[in-house]
Amino acid sequence: MAKRVQKPKGFNMDRVVEVYSVGGCVNDDFADYINFWKHNGYWLFDSPEIIRTVAKENAISLEGAQFFYYEVYEKEFDGKIWSAYEPEASFATNVAQPSAKVLEGFDVVTFYCRNAPEHSPLSCNGLAKRISTNPHCLLNSFEEAFAALNEGAFEKSEPGPYRIFAVYSVEMI
Repeated sequence: MAKRVQKPKGFNMDRVVEVYSVGGCVNDDFADYINFWKHNGYWLFDSPEIIRTVAKENAISLEGAQFFYYEVYEKEFDGKIWSAYEPEASFATNVAQPSAKVLEGFDVVTFYCRNAPEHSPLSCNGLAKRISTNPHCLLNSFEEAFAALNEGAFEKSEPGPYRIFAVYSVEMI
């Protein structure tokens, strides 16, 4: 995904420098991309080339955008139990792993509508004010994200189910 990264005004968390959330509430996706129907079964993109093509074909500037690569845990949490889920089968999913990537942290993302990533409660709901995050408003490990969900830390945020994403920054090449 290509995103416009920022620290929101009024965020009031000194340790957060920029928000690298998967959800598009705080750091906007490069476009309202779903309308172009070039996403995969995870409702994201298989490669940066597809993002660049969508942007070029639709006169969307990628200036100031950063590219991210995501790996998602194969189970989602409904607040009580973990269950397996699959990418939407009606979309081809052939994710190209980048040759170089930098792990930035882990995000917990809501999927109430069961398709595209919705909210990242650490930033969208300000849970990072009471849950320790890194400078990108992400958790430092998968284990921290898994434990926080199991301990109910996300209960009073956006409705789930919740999925855990590893967030990597990648070069725009």
